[in-house]
Amino acid sequence: MPGPLDGKVALVAGATRGAGRGIAVELGAAGATVYATGRSTRAHRSEYDRPETVEDTADLVTAAGGHGIAVPVDHLEPAAVRALVDRVADEQGRLDILVNDIWGGENLFAWDRPVWEHDLDDGLRLLRLAVETHAITSHFALPLLLRGPGGLVVEMTDGTADYNRDTYRVSFFYDLAKTAVLRMGFALGHELGPRGATAVALTPGWLRSEIMLDHFKVTEETWRDALDTVPHFAISETPRYVGRAVAALAADPEVARWNGQSLSSGGLARVYGFTDLDGSRPDAWRYLVEVQDAGRPADVTGYR
Repeated sequence: MPGPLDGKVALVAGATRGAGRGIAVELGAAGATVYATGRSTRAHRSEYDRPETVEDTADLVTAAGGHGIAVPVDHLEPAAVRALVDRVADEQGRLDILVNDIWGGENLFAWDRPVWEHDLDDGLRLLRLAVETHAITSHFALPLLLRGPGGLVVEMTDGTADYNRDTYRVSFFYDLAKTAVLRMGFALGHELGPRGATAVALTPGWLRSEIMLDHFKVTEETWRDALDTVPHFAISETPRYVGRAVAALAADPEVARWNGQSLSSGGLARVYGFTDLDGSRPDAWRYLVEVQDAGRPADVTGYR
């Protein structure tokens, strides 16, 4: 049976693991052809030195029902990104969905360390990886996306515009990077909207990424064991949840109603009716404000 995105072409930039992988797989499950990019391949690992690869992501996309195509790309290299977009144009003649999920800063920020004490090289590297990569990718990919009407651009970040406006996020460099990407969704909305396309900023909630699971020394099957030490982790969600949010946006004929807005996986689940893999609908950002940040004991009743 054809899916709602059958015939659509997506580029998920930064699809090796985490939210990028979850998005790529769910776009594939909806029938899309998905180009999955990243720096970690079966032949070469990035500085993360982790086992996940873009080839694995592409295989998961195909297994889900789409067509996964792995392309190793460092999105800080304009020539490499130009070549990527040229390849998509040559092979598909179109681009319907662009997801900018490049990050790479997991090991480059220090919690609650002021800018004058933070390692400067690490902070500037984080900004390049988290912000410059998105700008380079949009620069080359958007002309292809605009060849046809109804294209969608999703800028992936951490935190909604409302939450990040009032909340200091981790450190100067981390806060700046995530806020900049939120603003990209807004700015691209202004540039793309009159040209028939839509741009949004999107955040998952507390993500059970591969790195987060390893940090808590649990697996996706045993993640609740972490609640003994981190009770609020009960609101967490799989990467596939935000993937379903992107798939729902991409399949919505009225997606332009969201143009330029800051969205969340939990908020979109209430609108589109999708669930996480366990059938729940975590609403992490509302939970963080009303429970965790308010100093209340962990209790996800009414929040998932």
